[in-house]
Amino acid sequence: MAEPIAAFCSVALADSMVKLTAHIEGMGLLGPGLDGWTNSLAVLEGRSPYRRQPTVVPVPEGLPPAERRRLGLVVKLALSVGLQATSKAGVEPDALPAVFASSGGDGQNCHEICQALANDEKLISPTRFHNSVHNAAAGYWSIATHSKAASNALCAFDWSFAAGLLEAVTQVVVDQTRVLLVAYDVPYPQPLFDKRPISEAFGIALVLAPTGAGVGLTLKLGDAAPADRMSNPELEALRASIPAARALPLLQRLAAGRVGVVNIDYLDGGSLAVDVVPCS
Repeated sequence: MAEPIAAFCSVALADSMVKLTAHIEGMGLLGPGLDGWTNSLAVLEGRSPYRRQPTVVPVPEGLPPAERRRLGLVVKLALSVGLQATSKAGVEPDALPAVFASSGGDGQNCHEICQALANDEKLISPTRFHNSVHNAAAGYWSIATHSKAASNALCAFDWSFAAGLLEAVTQVVVDQTRVLLVAYDVPYPQPLFDKRPISEAFGIALVLAPTGAGVGLTLKLGDAAPADRMSNPELEALRASIPAARALPLLQRLAAGRVGVVNIDYLDGGSLAVDVVPCS
């Protein structure tokens, strides 16, 4: 079966004033029981049962050994799905502007810094410090791909995927260039997990372009429609417990090749309505 990404190749954002369109050229996906976009199609379409297993995140290629030793799970995840998407799109990653969206960044690193600050000496290593910034994944991406293109790192709590999609498509339209979107989240260790319970690691990446053919997605901001849910209870548990997994209803519709509207959580009490429609 051919990948439906060839048929569902674009994303557009629209409200009553403006319409923004971008075309999906490649996708990357890693999550519990979801090992890559191609391998996940049957599960997302409902043709195969979903079996929840821990997310397997490979060590990304392209980094020098010294940099690989510094990587935390969140950077490995972001780079892995980003490289998946650029490979599927058949584009060189070094020329792509990028948008990185995460609800919290590196929770393990945050935990280690908190532990260090709780000690009498309060010593924080330089590696811990530079991995603590929210754009750490963007920095490692530029090292791994030798990219000199611009990158943004966004955080919008549970609505980070929708915020990242809006930012990436806006850049596509304004600059008329391809843009890579990477959305990702990883769990916090205890005791932070009790305050921010993200269940498992999940990442998605899209290569977006200003032109293309196939089927598009039109996004409408501001409606208070409830977010779409997954019919599979286990997949719905992922969607509800991992901010980056708010993308799952959209991924399901793309995998199944179905037109129609998907509502994604966006800001408090709002939503981002994604209408899957044919492109002109």
